[in-house]
Amino acid sequence: MNEARISLWLRVREFAVPAAMIETCTARRLAGDWAGACAAAGFDLDLDPRALPPPVRADLRCLAPDLLRWHLPRIAPDGLLRPGLTMTLARYGPVHLVVRTAPAWADAGQRVSLALWDGGAAGAHPHPRPDRRFRLDLHRHLWDVRRVGELGLRCGATDAAPGDRAEAGCRGRAGASGDHAAPVPPPDFEPSGIEILGGAGESRLPPWCAAARWPAEAALLLRAEGRPPGPVLVRFGARRRAVVHPCSWTSHLCPEVPRRCSATSNVHRAPSRHRPGGPGALSALPVLPDAATWTLPDLELLRADAITPDRLHPLVAAALAPGHAPASEPGGREQLLVECRGEQHRLGLVDGVLTAIDHTAAELRREELLVALSGTPLPCLRVIDRAHRDPDTIAAIGERLRHGDIRGALAAVDGLLGPGALLRDGPLREELETAAERRITHGLYRAGLTPAGPPPRRTPRRTTRAHPRHATQR
Repeated sequence: MNEARISLWLRVREFAVPAAMIETCTARRLAGDWAGACAAAGFDLDLDPRALPPPVRADLRCLAPDLLRWHLPRIAPDGLLRPGLTMTLARYGPVHLVVRTAPAWADAGQRVSLALWDGGAAGAHPHPRPDRRFRLDLHRHLWDVRRVGELGLRCGATDAAPGDRAEAGCRGRAGASGDHAAPVPPPDFEPSGIEILGGAGESRLPPWCAAARWPAEAALLLRAEGRPPGPVLVRFGARRRAVVHPCSWTSHLCPEVPRRCSATSNVHRAPSRHRPGGPGALSALPVLPDAATWTLPDLELLRADAITPDRLHPLVAAALAPGHAPASEPGGREQLLVECRGEQHRLGLVDGVLTAIDHTAAELRREELLVALSGTPLPCLRVIDRAHRDPDTIAAIGERLRHGDIRGALAAVDGLLGPGALLRDGPLREELETAAERRITHGLYRAGLTPAGPPPRRTPRRTTRAHPRHATQR
């Protein structure tokens, strides 16, 4: 895991799903209030809770919306939710329980919606049909509290004992009859190889691909869709694809000799005669879900010693680091120390406002008057002014706003500047105003009061070489 990827996922884990959201969602879910848990996690309900069939209601009672937000696909460089997606969580015949992310031009607050899809449209959403690549119905352990214990096995962090294999087979048979319950991947599926499609120099997979898990996940996909053993397409980047070629798929109910897949040793570029017959044949292949394509970021961070289990979602930490004792909570906020006139001065909250404690009120008024007359302010006053204007000095306020943690952003401002402070003109105030305006845009999108697409963008003028056809006639 390279430094850029570590930095990206560390920011996501710190700001995307704050601890206060997890605590509130957990409390409401344990109390049986699944709609309240969804509201705490920033979910909008596009369904009528009173008109839901029993299977859907049972799944929603076991939905952990904060865990689902934790595992939703994200994009670089900011780690924001991948916009404009419709992802299946569960299937009930022709009806899908789906989660939708807003398009990029209306993604304020990083809010998502929960709905039932039966083949119709979805208002102004650009892609109402469930995406066959981004689907979570085969990965219920990423959102269903009944299946979260499978996370360690499905991400490759733990191995299954023979007894667990038999139990997994029973769960697989039970889940095969209902396509809303995905089975555990069979342990005895062997690949004949992984063929990377592309030009020269593209015969290597990124190190964060979970290629060792692809054959088992491919078998799960084929069985869930009722297909015979065959090749499965994997998309692992922009215009980068691979094909998993199986050679056998035996019964996994009573395996005589458990065998582990070693797909990474079989990565190759097969001759063209072994490839599917053209682009049309490739598009007809089943696509491996994106959640099965990559190594779990939390597992990568733990292996790189970049994060401790205390900073993970509690359900994820329990699956990846069982038996880990959580650390004690940190103490309260300390006073800021500033080097001022050769001494260490303190900055703290006085009557709800960040104040230079070691300066008298008369001295502060005199210094403010000097500043108004173009004088140089004291170091203490310079730090206070910079805290008012620069969002980077206030607990990464910009990151919180981008990930939709408005409550956490305002709490960070109150914690440093004080609840009685008046924001001055500067980047911090502009960030907060921009976040408020984007929330209005998102509200209009949700109400269907905006056009079907984003506002038109100004096309940059393209420079052309001098040519008689491009010359202006005078």
